[in-house]
Amino acid sequence: MRTPWMHWVLAVIITLISAIYQRRTGPTYPARGTVSLGGQDIALRLLRTHSITARQPVTVTVADSSVTGAVEWRRFPTSDPWRTELMVRAGNELSAVLPPAPEALMPMAGKLEYRVKLTRGAEQVVFPDRPAVTRFKGDVPAWVLIPHVFAMFFGMLFAMRALFAAVGGGDTRRWGYATTALLVFGGFVLGPIVQKYAFDAYWTGIPFGYDLTDNKTLIAGVAWILAAFQLRGGRQAKVAVVVATVVTMVVFAIPHSVWGSQAKW
Repeated sequence: MRTPWMHWVLAVIITLISAIYQRRTGPTYPARGTVSLGGQDIALRLLRTHSITARQPVTVTVADSSVTGAVEWRRFPTSDPWRTELMVRAGNELSAVLPPAPEALMPMAGKLEYRVKLTRGAEQVVFPDRPAVTRFKGDVPAWVLIPHVFAMFFGMLFAMRALFAAVGGGDTRRWGYATTALLVFGGFVLGPIVQKYAFDAYWTGIPFGYDLTDNKTLIAGVAWILAAFQLRGGRQAKVAVVVATVVTMVVFAIPHSVWGSQAKW
């Protein structure tokens, strides 16, 4: 009983690490950093994804009332001239919104690049050095988003469990079939529905585009479909299971939303 228990512990740890890595390294994770102005450190956190139903807030907490701020922004990717929106102070917070009123709200997959400029007397700092890019998306209802996330997470978890079964002498068929079912359902059934709600397109990977999220789902799904084919007839197909798991680990190491849907201006 000890070996299966250890296999589950390792599978959960590896899956959680992979999920956290994807989340924190992806292009939608907030741009974070600290700048120094007037002898004080100011922490910044700039959002890089937002709903199309509202304007994205840009806020900086700085108690020194002599510090003023502005947001420089433009559509991405374009060579539009930079536009400047002055930040308004309310207590210890400087704030602005993107796009500023009376600009129209952003379309699905519309992107803006922006940076914050803080000034105190003759001193001035800009963050980040390379402008942050934010993408706007439609709201995805919980009834499809939660099962999608659930299926993809447990698909990865069961893939790791299948790997340990293959190298440790366990039954690969149970976990191999479960992984295939979860990845196919989560990636090819629920995934396109999520994509449609968020970016008004069911599929933007091969052959219609280069969205790495869709393409890595495609690669992992095909790898497990082939493995499931090898598992038929009661076979353990350990090599096929190991290969499918390694392929899944590699493609899912790619940060989420890289080369994602993008509006054409």
